[in-house]
Amino acid sequence: MTRVAAALSTAPGAPDAASEAARAAREGLGGETPDLTLLFLSAEHADRADEAVAAAIAELEPARLLGCVAQGVVAGAREVEQGPGAAVWAASLPGARVEPFHATAFETDETYEIHGVPDGLADAALVALLVDPYTFPAAPLLARLNAERPGLPVVGGLAVAGGEPGSQALFLDGEVHAEGAVGAVVADVRVRPLVSQGCAPIGRDAVVTSAEGNVVYELAGQPALERLKDDIAALPPQQQALAARGLLAGLVIDENRPTYDRGDYLMRGLLGADEESGALAIGEPVRVGQTLRFHVRDAESADRDLREALTGLAGERVAGALLFTCNGRGTNMFAEPHHDACLVSEVLGTDALAGFFCGGEIGPVGSRAFLHGFTATLAVFLAD
Repeated sequence: MTRVAAALSTAPGAPDAASEAARAAREGLGGETPDLTLLFLSAEHADRADEAVAAAIAELEPARLLGCVAQGVVAGAREVEQGPGAAVWAASLPGARVEPFHATAFETDETYEIHGVPDGLADAALVALLVDPYTFPAAPLLARLNAERPGLPVVGGLAVAGGEPGSQALFLDGEVHAEGAVGAVVADVRVRPLVSQGCAPIGRDAVVTSAEGNVVYELAGQPALERLKDDIAALPPQQQALAARGLLAGLVIDENRPTYDRGDYLMRGLLGADEESGALAIGEPVRVGQTLRFHVRDAESADRDLREALTGLAGERVAGALLFTCNGRGTNMFAEPHHDACLVSEVLGTDALAGFFCGGEIGPVGSRAFLHGFTATLAVFLAD
């Protein structure tokens, strides 16, 4: 049976924190040797990351270990946004196949050459992916994986520790890497990916009737900007105030549905508008015939959206979960600390939860994996 344990330490020294959290996770597994362990360290522990990795391995002796240094870490119902923190997530996965990898990328004239990603993804239940955004382009890799195996559940995030190139550390077994991406292909285990983009729809669905690249000229035969203004004018005052603070375009990824729910839209920001032509620029290429609906985001809608995403697991027995939440969430979005961790732990009924605050989150919408912002993405491991 799949078993997961997670633990957090806020000890000031990196090796001590990693050792303490790993020891508690081992106790949570009843002393079992984990098949897969993830170690997340706050930026305060970056200088001694190699010692922390060694300490976690000494305590757990895991078959495989991944991890990274991040801006903040999550474990159980707690989020450490500032100060030292070490989160350890350890899973016993009987009968599962776990294939870790370290990927690197090299820029060519027109694209990137990506090396190190294993083949044999046909039976993967999950690809966990931790990326240094300064040295590795996540989007081209996701595009490649989407093309090679549509529906592949890729979940993870961009690890931003010091806010500048060379400040990152990625962990793979006993090694610490200063560039690239680390990940693990996990097969023969039950995993459910979830993405909560934290938005509420406004206005009406509209078909894109004229577009080029990421510029939308017409929606349902009407200039796109004019359609947006009409949608905002029809809103009650409270939603008009939300729209004034920021709007997003929700693009339907899978049109082969009679109706569209919250999980069918890919959220992208509005980058600009042209009054003369009535065009809108958004943060994603758009095609004619695609359905678009405008959305707003605030703490209330983010809370509601995460709750709705988790309701899809009603009736399932959850062993544990990995949580990748945006560094724009936490107390930057919610009035109370620990929002996402508390809510996920409560709804899933487990404290076997760990993850980190990301500079971009990775998760699937429809049959493709995307890079998101201001989201919470999860890989939920189900008990056998």
